[in-house]
Amino acid sequence: MTNPDSRKIRLILDLRRGGVTNTRVLGAMERVPRELFIPDAFKDKAYENVALPIGHHQTVSQPLVVARMTEALKLGDRMKVLEIGTGSGYQAAVLAHLCRRLYSIERVAPLLKQAEARFSRLKLTNITSMTGDGSRGWPEQAPFERIIVTAAAADVPPVLVDQLAIGGIMVVPIGQDDHDQHLIQVRRTEEGVETMDMGKVRFVPMVEGIRAT
Repeated sequence: MTNPDSRKIRLILDLRRGGVTNTRVLGAMERVPRELFIPDAFKDKAYENVALPIGHHQTVSQPLVVARMTEALKLGDRMKVLEIGTGSGYQAAVLAHLCRRLYSIERVAPLLKQAEARFSRLKLTNITSMTGDGSRGWPEQAPFERIIVTAAAADVPPVLVDQLAIGGIMVVPIGQDDHDQHLIQVRRTEEGVETMDMGKVRFVPMVEGIRAT
């Protein structure tokens, strides 16, 4: 089997070829062991640039998408960030290396429990997570300087825009049809919001409510 370090280096080179240039983002991706976030049956694909199933009809995103979304947030190391959709915890682990404090919400309780165990194993102490309805955000902790959404919404969610600080950035996939979703960078200004289309993506849809099992 190919050495994991050499596969990781090859993946980082693939991300660079894919247009990701931020050295802090690439460094964070290199530090996070993606194999910890992948079910045993798919560990041999941990450093391939593909999305992989993690159970409960959810996936861990393609590394290039993780890197592009992270780069689009334009993170500073003193920022407070909200993540909607913890999933396996992989995106959260990358973000934790780049911001001061990350708040992450997951609606599927068993997934969150697994993710929290991974955060503990990796000693990522700046992540606060909870089981909850991500479509409502985390109003008790708002405002956030950055928000990242890892499930596709029908439109830019006004509830989340309201929890974004003035001058803040949100990155969110938009579109209910998984064949016509676009990644949108949203900036909140004094006058309202400015959006930029970052191209086509495919995410699971955002669903309201909580799943205990």
